[in-house]
Amino acid sequence: MKKFQPVIVGGDIGAYALARQLNDAYGVVPVLVTKYDPLAIRDSAIVTRHQCDRADDAAGLVADLEALGARLSADNPGVPLLLLANTDWRIRVLAEHRDRLERFYLVPIPQLETIDLVSDKERFARVAAEQNLPVPRSHYQDFSGADAPDWAPVPLPEDFFFPLVAKPADSAAYETLIFEGRKKVYFIQDAVELEELWRTLVAAGFRSRFVVQQLVPGDDTAMYSLTAYVDSQGRMSMGVAARVLLEEHAPATLGNPCAMITFDAPDLLAAAERFLAATGYRGFANFDIKRDPRTGEFYFLEVNPRIGRNSFYCVGAGVNPMEVLVADVVEEQPIEPGRYTAACLYTLVPRRLLDRYVRDEALRRRVGELRRSGRVINPLNNPRDASPRRRLYRLAGELSQWRKFRNHYPVPTDTGF
Repeated sequence: MKKFQPVIVGGDIGAYALARQLNDAYGVVPVLVTKYDPLAIRDSAIVTRHQCDRADDAAGLVADLEALGARLSADNPGVPLLLLANTDWRIRVLAEHRDRLERFYLVPIPQLETIDLVSDKERFARVAAEQNLPVPRSHYQDFSGADAPDWAPVPLPEDFFFPLVAKPADSAAYETLIFEGRKKVYFIQDAVELEELWRTLVAAGFRSRFVVQQLVPGDDTAMYSLTAYVDSQGRMSMGVAARVLLEEHAPATLGNPCAMITFDAPDLLAAAERFLAATGYRGFANFDIKRDPRTGEFYFLEVNPRIGRNSFYCVGAGVNPMEVLVADVVEEQPIEPGRYTAACLYTLVPRRLLDRYVRDEALRRRVGELRRSGRVINPLNNPRDASPRRRLYRLAGELSQWRKFRNHYPVPTDTGF
């Protein structure tokens, strides 16, 4: 096995999951580049934290990564450095400065033009439709001219009906914007709420595009996730899907799954493969999908040009994504496509909290079956990283989950909002 050193930008649970996948498979200790020291990685035995005071500033982050890369290369000549990130903004920063970073690192992310294509929800929807992937009906609002005194939002088409869902058409353009009442996704019940959102975005300085979509009905359990990897030969050498049981509901993290069940999904994987092939994609991709309970049809909502925060569910399904990546990028010997081999319950929330929100009896029985068979995983439940302090941090995280759901989603609803 060729030696290598992973460097991961970020310190949330998604970054920890990547670090654990690498540590489980290869015994390596990744370097995590963070501004803060969040509980997900604090006092961890499987990572080394590198302080970066300008981690939320593109120029500062890139300069720091260059200096870190130079130091690590000097300390271990000939050992490849593998650079990873797992948010839209960070992926874009790495792509925009690829030439500088590739002097020191392997940077296994899509090309910038591909990121631009798939991150733009309007262009994503166009390609998806061309490849026969159903997408929700959408309306796009452009704020680029909002500084003009005569600017006004474009009215919705007359045949749109409420409730609607609104979200940024390009997540990277919205990720660093801070304002009161900011949410990742907005549930719009009437025209008054939509007009208020437009005014808020203008006042906050948002000058990109928002998309308004016809709501696909169903609660959190109607949502699905699909994680894929396209290797250097253009093959989709990994594809795993999971059904969501519960999503987070705090405004900043609304829509992030926190409990899922993996399952075999050949039709969804085939659809994702068509889309990725049509875009010339390389690297990790994470699709958000929703099933209409009235018709059973799956709607592809978006694709993120990264592995996704919840990539650890792939491990429970039988595929370690980092093994697929390292074989392709470090070993330069892509492996045969990895697919689902086993069902598992992936969960980041306390057992009783999950039971409170899963109302479907068939799903409740399935959750019970997986628990009884021991097919339950949580990236933070790591036997290699189980010090007393880490156990206390996990307990604090569970208490925080109870508090967040009590404040933002006290009872389950039919829409998940």
